[in-house]
Amino acid sequence: MQTLEIKQAFLSKDFLLQNKFSSILYHTYAENQPILDYHNHLPPAEINSNKKFENISQIWLAGDHYKWRAMRTLGISEKYITGDASDRDKFRKWAETVPYTLRNPLYHWTHLELKRYFGIDELLTADNADRIYDQTSEMLQGDDFSTCSLLEKMNVEVVCSTDDPCDTLNDHIDFSKKGKSVGMYSAFRPDKSFAIENPESYCQYISKLGKLTLGKDIETFEELIQALKNRVDYFHDRGCRISDHGLEQLYYFKNDLSYDMDGLINSLKYGNHLLTDQIHFFKFRVLKELSKMYHEKGWVQQFHLGALRNTNDRMLQVLGPDTGFDSIGDFDQAKALSQFLNALDSTDQLTKTILYNLNPRDNEVMATMIGNFNDGSIKGKIQFGSGWWYMDQKDGMEKQINTLSNMGILSCFIGMLTDSRSFLSFPRHEYFRRILCNLFGKDVENGELPWDEAWLGKIIQDICYGNAKNYFDFSPKNIKF
Repeated sequence: MQTLEIKQAFLSKDFLLQNKFSSILYHTYAENQPILDYHNHLPPAEINSNKKFENISQIWLAGDHYKWRAMRTLGISEKYITGDASDRDKFRKWAETVPYTLRNPLYHWTHLELKRYFGIDELLTADNADRIYDQTSEMLQGDDFSTCSLLEKMNVEVVCSTDDPCDTLNDHIDFSKKGKSVGMYSAFRPDKSFAIENPESYCQYISKLGKLTLGKDIETFEELIQALKNRVDYFHDRGCRISDHGLEQLYYFKNDLSYDMDGLINSLKYGNHLLTDQIHFFKFRVLKELSKMYHEKGWVQQFHLGALRNTNDRMLQVLGPDTGFDSIGDFDQAKALSQFLNALDSTDQLTKTILYNLNPRDNEVMATMIGNFNDGSIKGKIQFGSGWWYMDQKDGMEKQINTLSNMGILSCFIGMLTDSRSFLSFPRHEYFRRILCNLFGKDVENGELPWDEAWLGKIIQDICYGNAKNYFDFSPKNIKF
């Protein structure tokens, strides 16, 4: 029987780093850079209250649809995923699942998170589930495992939550007064303001928005835009400098009067479902006005494009949205995206923009699109965002980095984010940084890049932290109490 020569142990110091120069770049220049997590879904109330979790299931499994999908695939009952099973039993089922996730990023993330947060350097299995559950749950009761302490432990400098225009931002305001080392800022997510597919829920939403801003129901397009501008002003005064949108695709209409917006709103109020073209026009008009507001405020706008959401009607009825039944969509992106950006640029109202694609077939589209609207006014004004959702794994990250390198300027890239609902997800930044350093190191080893440690080290530091630091306007001075 032959003995296999293994280059390094699993999850060693040089995990994912395949040569000496990759290791130098990571450990000297990337590893200790602070984290600016400019897009996630962490609950602001849990940060503001410095919450402690009772057990690892509550902090690790609740809300994590990546894990839920894996458990369902393995044939585990919904009772142990989102159902009424005990937290211990849910953890047991996750531990039972983990050994079967080999070659899925969940396997790497799971063991990185156990190691970095809890110092557990062993593989999670059904056999050690109870012991690890008890050990981690006991550790979570310590002050160094509160939400703020966990963020500090990972060297997080900024987190940006995702907030609806109707949110009060009271937790952000209160937290900013506490003088913590971590900054918490909001990101404006107004997707409900043009989610008109369901007339009843849409009318309920704009009624709420109108009473909050205008003291009355919204009846016209002008009033809708006025209400949104009111909330943009409100968010801006409380430190917000980013918007975010989750869209199938962007839309464009040459004629802003293609349909009567007041008439469409009135039709929705009567409960009528609009035609597909009318829905697309409505989204285009609202988003175009929002983008002008962002430019006026100097914000960064983010467009997450290409998710096919809520595909399973039966489970949507049972569990609601964002429970693990979304996938990659195959929407056309290039033409309308270019026309939408061009419409804003033609009036000099295109703000700093980050484009994320969920379908890897669109990598080249995004990498070339950003060059059309980088105008020399700002370094990296239009960004091809990091591998997102199904693409934030090793292969997806490498493809995004390589495509941006080939068709854009990687050295201007603003790096990674978590896009997560878990306080234990920040090793994803480490994962990204190791992959980035390994790609550079392999190029040096192959003679495709010079062995210039100082210069390549600076580029690595910029991508991991410096570029984002300069790109975003995060400052406590922006917050008006």
